Amino acid sequence: MTNKEYQKYVDKMTPNSPIIKDVLLAFLFGGAICTIGQVFFNLYDYVGFSKDHTSMLTSSTMVFLGAFLTGLGVYDNLAKYAGAGTIVPITGFANAVASPAIEFKSEGMVLGLAVKMFTVAGPVLVYGITSGFVAGIIYYVMSLF
Repeated sequence: MTNKEYQKYVDKMTPNSPIIKDVLLAFLFGGAICTIGQVFFNLYDYVGFSKDHTSMLTSSTMVFLGAFLTGLGVYDNLAKYAGAGTIVPITGFANAVASPAIEFKSEGMVLGLAVKMFTVAGPVLVYGITSGFVAGIIYYVMSLF
């Protein structure tokens, strides 16, 4: 089978993805999650917390909700329907940490839960911390001149 024949076969067998529907759902659900975060931000601000504390409490609340809903199995079901709209906000990060931990908890606390917890999020954290460190060094060196 040639490459062209194989590509025709793959195109024939692959179902068409409803791109417009997927993008719209991702936008709506991602926006809804961010709106919920903004509601918490406004609530904490209204109560009288400083801007720094308000930001920290909002982030913590959203991470907690993402992990909690993952533990209940709600977040994964929502992600099947909403797609990328659930991945982008901070709750998607909480889901990426909690899902493998829940899945591998039967292997024990250390080799299951602790090791697998950062299977997905670990590379993201390493890249984020490393790139932030490198950017900080570059900024510092440039500020000397």
